[in-house]
Amino acid sequence: MELAPSQLLIFGNPKLGTPAMQDDALAGLYLPLKVLVYQDGGGKVWMAYEDPGEMLDDLGGVSADAAYVAAMRGALAKLTAAAAGAN
Repeated sequence: MELAPSQLLIFGNPKLGTPAMQDDALAGLYLPLKVLVYQDGGGKVWMAYEDPGEMLDDLGGVSADAAYVAAMRGALAKLTAAAAGAN
């Protein structure tokens, strides 16, 4: 079976992920963070990731207002902006 070119980037930061897992151990199912870089049928390259707040919002111990959720969002935004050349 063939797939279009794609790469899954996996990265984490214990200073961000550990507090989430301390609040709810099930956060470990969603961490470390991931970004999928893929090429569509027209040859255009995309980056996709799930918003950390939405990803963790079903967990009872994780607050959407937690500082680490905001930091995760910021890290993903910086990484994808740099990869896209939008510095």
